[in-house]
Amino acid sequence: QVQLVESGGGLVQAGGSLRLSCAASGRTFSNYAMGWFRQGPGSERDFVAAITRSGGRTLVADTVKGRFTISRDNGKNTLYLQMNSLKPEDTAVYYCAAAYTIDNGLLATPLQYTYWGQGTQVTVSS
Repeated sequence: QVQLVESGGGLVQAGGSLRLSCAASGRTFSNYAMGWFRQGPGSERDFVAAITRSGGRTLVADTVKGRFTISRDNGKNTLYLQMNSLKPEDTAVYYCAAAYTIDNGLLATPLQYTYWGQGTQVTVSS
């Protein structure tokens, strides 16, 4: 089992920044590809960003490209999402997710992930 706990959400004005963290425990963190997803009211869970188990490659959704950056620190068992130039449409619950992988792949769909955090609310006011 892998336990994931997100933190860092909150209320911010448009144009502001937040950094989300996801602390992992229970298994060897560096064996897991990681991702961030978000879900707004009445919406499906959408892909935001993904990172390989080594952290060498990343992928971000077109909607956040140039504004959000995903990173990880395998020594601290922690995943990050730096969010800059936030917009009201970024308002959602943000979830981190983990998937055991034997290669260095990037995973961009919810069904590819096994473990999920409880989510952290991000609200961007206009």
